[in-house]
Amino acid sequence: MVQFSLVLLCLIASGVQCVPLKKRIAQSIPAATAKWEQICNAAGGGLQCNQMSVAAFSTLLAAPDPCDQQNSADQMIDLAKKLGNNAQMIQLAQIFRQQPRNTPTSLSVPYCQKAPKNAELEGLYQCQFASANPKLFVGGVTVGQPGTIPFGLDAPLSTPGSCPASPNAAVPDGAQLVDITQNPGGGGKGDGKKDGKKDGKKDGKKDGKEDGKKDGKKDEKDEKPAKLAPTVAQPAMAAPDLSTFRLQNGKDAQAQNALFATLNKNSECTLGEQACINNNYAQCVNGKFVTTKCAKSLSCFALPLVNRPGTSIACTTSADATDRITASGTTGGITGNGTAAPPPSKAPATPTPATDSLTTIGGGFQLQNGKDAQSLNASFTKISKDAPCTCEGFTLF
Repeated sequence: MVQFSLVLLCLIASGVQCVPLKKRIAQSIPAATAKWEQICNAAGGGLQCNQMSVAAFSTLLAAPDPCDQQNSADQMIDLAKKLGNNAQMIQLAQIFRQQPRNTPTSLSVPYCQKAPKNAELEGLYQCQFASANPKLFVGGVTVGQPGTIPFGLDAPLSTPGSCPASPNAAVPDGAQLVDITQNPGGGGKGDGKKDGKKDGKKDGKKDGKEDGKKDGKKDEKDEKPAKLAPTVAQPAMAAPDLSTFRLQNGKDAQAQNALFATLNKNSECTLGEQACINNNYAQCVNGKFVTTKCAKSLSCFALPLVNRPGTSIACTTSADATDRITASGTTGGITGNGTAAPPPSKAPATPTPATDSLTTIGGGFQLQNGKDAQSLNASFTKISKDAPCTCEGFTLF
């Protein structure tokens, strides 16, 4: 009935096109930097690896600024250069830079409009998910307006939704680009760049950048694709019997969350210890906890691992944390005593089943959906029956 009514209104409004409301396209954001973090740890990055990984994948949510993803990729490359100019870390950062971002109401996500810090990211921009409207961007902005054309280009993409790593098509909804290709397709190579891009490069380059590229770039181009796939894709260990440790992982995560609730920044700690303090990620430095704020709408939790014994500490939604602990077979909520999850999100009444995709952050989409609805309702007050719109088809949900 809802679908029929929308189509009928579109047909009645002669000369006026209709914009349907579509569901939000989300993904398992931790997967976007998991392989980079693995290589970073192997290269000796230590605590910086997880901290930078969490900060980076959080930029794939709907709320962050269009340039936050590029800024995080720059930081990932900065660390790679400190760790012996690690070619695999640089390549994975290039691919992360092009990972599609979550999109409310299935609209395309605006592109960053400034040059990156590192030459390896020049000419790179995020793909869009396949179901994202190629003609309309978040905020109702039409193609051709500011933010709808990648930085350095002077015309819309000939293949809407594509990026250098996926030049022929957008990325399937919810998929990870790093699982599709190991070739970033560009980044500081100079192919296909416009005059405006060259000017931006002059402004953004540092004196020593060209020398660094000459020393490490040639070998990197030839060897990275061949080396990366077997090194990154190979599992760290064979998958054991899941039934032997999942329940214990859930209990351990509950115990950690209960302990974290008693800590503050002045609590005693040992070097390298990690925790969650006041919903923020914390690590022990010189006998004191140093906290790092989670991204907007996320909080810090201890979470049960899915494929091996142990727990991890990450920024996610309270609903997702509850889902993961419940899926382990453990009862009692996040802290083991039935205490309601910390803000900002409320856990759903029915937990999701336990699967290997439990790293998905999608369990916390309710809050963002509410914000998206508020934004739409506010925009509706400014629209008249004569306002231009497009008719793309309808989704009943």
